[in-house]
Amino acid sequence: MTTTTRPAVHKRGTTDRIKKNLVSGKLAAVLLLLPPALIVFSLFVILPLVDAAYYSGFSWNGYGAPSDFVGMQNYARLLDHSVFHTALWNTAKLIIVSIVIQMPIALGLALLVYKKTPTNTLFRLVFFLPYILAEVAAGLIWSFVFDGDYGITASIFQSLGQESVYVLSDSQWAFPAIMTVIVWKYFGFHMMIYIAALQGVPKDLIEAAKLEGAKTRQIALFIQIPMIKHALVVSGFFAIIGSLQIFDIIIPMTNGGPSNSTHTIVTYLYTFGLSRLNIGFGSAAAVVLFVLAIGIAFFYQRATGKENKA
Repeated sequence: MTTTTRPAVHKRGTTDRIKKNLVSGKLAAVLLLLPPALIVFSLFVILPLVDAAYYSGFSWNGYGAPSDFVGMQNYARLLDHSVFHTALWNTAKLIIVSIVIQMPIALGLALLVYKKTPTNTLFRLVFFLPYILAEVAAGLIWSFVFDGDYGITASIFQSLGQESVYVLSDSQWAFPAIMTVIVWKYFGFHMMIYIAALQGVPKDLIEAAKLEGAKTRQIALFIQIPMIKHALVVSGFFAIIGSLQIFDIIIPMTNGGPSNSTHTIVTYLYTFGLSRLNIGFGSAAAVVLFVLAIGIAFFYQRATGKENKA
């Protein structure tokens, strides 16, 4: 009895010491790494949000200390402003286009080029290049493309014997043109997410489905896409949050025009807040944008979480 219990007690004691060392190691790592992260997060996220919420209660031009307290008047002006309504609707359209058009295009191309071949590698590079291009540069390039006097659009219409169309000067066509550029700019990012997920799908399942007579479309619909569901969820989240932040492409293309018809929430904040030195009003727009982003992220997580549990 004595010889059989001692090793067990010794083994149990060794296990307990290992667990204690692991716990103490994790605690030390948390104590070492968490404070710097909290300091950075507080300085660059929490503090600016608190400042924006504070400044939104004042009529302030950014110079000196804010003193003209107006309470909720900035929010009331914001909600009554027709251009802000346009900016909200434009942002909603960007979200819809990103989910309904951009993501399916990216998924379709990913299914075509996810296999590791030299040709597919070349296509991936070509499709991913727009995402690498800086947003401001992309906006400037497309502003020349849509130019009604010297751009490619003008050349096409002139070759057809038609009058040039000034796309970015037309309030009906300017924002659809911007949405087209945004789809072109960011679909490669989502495509790479899907490619990485598709390459993780077990090849045995695909080969088994082929032996059973499944066609390529059936394999994609019933095997590959369901197995990359988590990648689709992440991609959708990036598409929504990215749509809320669109700024750099719109400013060089239209600067919010014509007649303030192409503003998003961020360009509206910049134009009617920062550019006009109405910092209190711009801070109110920033607070509304933050609340929208948090609300959308929360409901999106809830919705996708329920689907994953189901």
